[in-house]
Amino acid sequence: MNAIDTNVFLYSVDRNEPMKQFKAQQLLQQLRFKTEPTFLLWQVLGELGQQLRRWRNQGKLTSGEFAQHAQAFRYLYPLALPTPAVFDVALNLAERFSLEHWDSTILGACQVAGIANLFTEDMGAPRIIDGIQLINPLV
Repeated sequence: MNAIDTNVFLYSVDRNEPMKQFKAQQLLQQLRFKTEPTFLLWQVLGELGQQLRRWRNQGKLTSGEFAQHAQAFRYLYPLALPTPAVFDVALNLAERFSLEHWDSTILGACQVAGIANLFTEDMGAPRIIDGIQLINPLV
């Protein structure tokens, strides 16, 4: 199973990074039609909402664009909701791999949900952390 980190979704709408925008858009489309399922993590959806709202408030997005992107991302893939175990796993991962808190919560959510591949530009991708393959699709 796959998951996508916040940065990939954001690059897919970021007009200031046309090459990364193209690669992110391409990946989002490819993953929609693969037989292996892709999930939207609750943590990622929260970060997306925050950043899209920030861009709207800075004038980088109109209110209409904000609403359009927020809804499109919300329904692009099935939503994986966190369980209480995600927090415990995240704390453990943060400690063992010196991860930032929000990165560890995303990896914790992946681990609890059984997600094997996380598409991300962060956390030193490409690398494997506790069996989760971090893949940088933007290089």
